[in-house]
Order: sequence, then C-alpha cells, then structure tokens
Amino acid sequence: MSETGWSLHPQLRADTAFVCDLALSRLVAMNDANFPWLILVPRRAGAGELFDLGAEQAALADEIALVSRALKDETRCDKLNVAAIGNVVPQLHIHIVARTRGDALWPKPVWGAAPPRAYDAAGLERFVAAMRERVRG
Repeated sequence: MSETGWSLHPQLRADTAFVCDLALSRLVAMNDANFPWLILVPRRAGAGELFDLGAEQAALADEIALVSRALKDETRCDKLNVAAIGNVVPQLHIHIVARTRGDALWPKPVWGAAPPRAYDAAGLERFVAAMRERVRG
C-alpha cells in the first residue's frame, strides 16, 4: 500500500485537530472536551481494516503503543480505550481515549453515548501541543 492518493476522511477532518505525522500514521485529536481522545490514521490509501496494512501492522502497533503511553502519561487516566471501529468512517483509524473512574460515562464506552462538547480554542491548542511534545519527545 502507498501513501499516494491518501487523504484524511472528511468526517475526521471536520471532527479533529492535527497533532503530527508519525512514520506511518497521522495523529489527530478529537475535538471533544468530554474525554482526552486521540486518533491514529495510517496514511495508506484504501486501508479500511488492520489486515489491509500487511507487514505495516507491526509499525501501527508500535505507534499505538507510543501514543497510548503519551496520553496516559499526560492525563494520568485510569484506563485507555483503544479501538478500530469504522462503522461511520470506513477509513482505518484507531481511537485512543483516556478514561477516568469519575468521568460522566464510566465504565460505559464513549462511542455514541454522549454528545461531543467542543474544546474552547485555547484548550484544544493546549491539549494538541502537550500531545505533540510527548509523542515527539
């Protein structure tokens, strides 16, 4: 698979803020202040499932681990929810959501359970900057 012809799905573009590009994936932050929420999107045209990446699955696993550790260190959350769902956006993307025992939906899943609450501009920029710094080291 190739990055040629790849672009971020319009729904992801509308709902997220750019954090940085890693070797394989674009890292974006979900504009939902209810939960610290990152999404990794492999820059491979036509990838809809993990197996579509072939040998690059290992690289994605490494990026998931890197981003997960950064989000956990930044938020000191109790648990990370990591999932590739794709029912709304068919482009392969991995959600990494920080959860705390006291959050509004604990212990239920966050997907589709609460309406998104947009960050104020400064709050989103602080989160993006913190995650960029942690991921890039």
